Amino acid sequence: MASISFSASVSSSTQFIRPSAFFLKPRSISRLPLVRAKIREIFMPALSSTMTEGKIVSWIKSEGDVLSKGESVVVVESDKADMDVETFYDGILAAIVVNEGETAPVGAPIGLLAETEAEIAEAKAKAAAQSSPAPAAAAPPVEQSAPVAAKFESPAAPAVAAAPPTPGKLVATPFAKKLAKQHKVDISKLVGTGPFGRVTPEDVEKAAGITAAPKPNLVAAAAPSAAAAAPVVSPPKAERSFPEIPGSNVVPFTAMQSAVSKNMLESLSVPTFRVGYPIATDALDALYEKVKPKGVTMTVLLAKAVAMALVQHPAVNATCKDGKSFTYNGSINIAVAVAINDGLITPVLQDADKLDLYLLSKKWKELVEKARAKQLQPQEYNLGTFTLSNLGMFGVDRFDAILPPGQGAIMAVGASKPTVIADKDGFFSVKNKMLVNVTADHRIIYGADLAAFLQTFSKIIENPESLTM
Repeated sequence: MASISFSASVSSSTQFIRPSAFFLKPRSISRLPLVRAKIREIFMPALSSTMTEGKIVSWIKSEGDVLSKGESVVVVESDKADMDVETFYDGILAAIVVNEGETAPVGAPIGLLAETEAEIAEAKAKAAAQSSPAPAAAAPPVEQSAPVAAKFESPAAPAVAAAPPTPGKLVATPFAKKLAKQHKVDISKLVGTGPFGRVTPEDVEKAAGITAAPKPNLVAAAAPSAAAAAPVVSPPKAERSFPEIPGSNVVPFTAMQSAVSKNMLESLSVPTFRVGYPIATDALDALYEKVKPKGVTMTVLLAKAVAMALVQHPAVNATCKDGKSFTYNGSINIAVAVAINDGLITPVLQDADKLDLYLLSKKWKELVEKARAKQLQPQEYNLGTFTLSNLGMFGVDRFDAILPPGQGAIMAVGASKPTVIADKDGFFSVKNKMLVNVTADHRIIYGADLAAFLQTFSKIIENPESLTM
């Protein structure tokens, strides 16, 4: 199993992540501040920048096991790979909150770690309290049956009415503390509605008198009042229903399949265009027969050719990240689509233009093995600047690829097939040709840019000697 640094996996968009009792093999980085509590919460780590939740594949350790710093304790499935999570502290695995096969959001507690056996009973009680429904007195105001208008007359009241569940100990998210300081709210007087009484940003906003837009409240709408007959909230949009096929079986998405689905939907918001280009491959086929015994695949040859062409056309290697500017990437990193069990992933050949063909081939073999074992590190699949998808080995002659989020272009390569062509003198001959289709982000790449890139790529393929230099 692979493991990565916990702190390195936290993206800028996950500010709520708190120091966990577990970490993922930190390298030369500054460690997170130590939590001095005797019972430490083990949080679901963020294993990639796109991960929002994780699935527990298996607990390597059981409740009651004594843990030593650096031991692998649990295997977590992210949207890209399976990672061993290692303990950052010595202690006892007192309670497992999220069992094998279950999922939890990033930052949510998945277990409790006790320092001594004396705290195990307390930890188990906390775990049981977290999994049980919250008492009615601590329920958020939105669940009460009072009219909606009454809830916003004194928004600070619900947050300070009850006594803290853990006297003398303040637990709050970093963002909640920041909001409290900004709005001059005494956070020590608040009672949190988060897990184990943790103060959340919403609690601080209520205490400060900041009212968010009211959520649909069907309970309040049902309360007896003169205006009860008038709908306050528009009815929810009905989901589209499809006829059920007898004998069908519904299988939920895996974490990876969910990530692919999300990325594909995100791609639909980008204005793209497509350009196809036929390329003669007789010379490339001859070179492939020479280097194939040395372990070089056709995919590696194509990736190397793409990288060399991108050197001359940096606009095609660019990215539009904010819809307002070009980002010209300093490296040429070719992401190559690889089909794995129940999913798809794109290992990245970093600096593909700078590596010779045989070193690139060795690197690619290692990446494929790690991808199929779900052991890729984040930097091995999320740093691509251009993507290559090759279905030619399956006999597919042409197809269009969907542009991955965060990149400027993707090339779809079809099979090389014998084609009858006529030269300028009218003589016919048969040559092997393949069709490549490139999908590009039209905000930063224009038709002329893509046509020039494909011309350069075609010249490299038709005269491939430079690929071995």
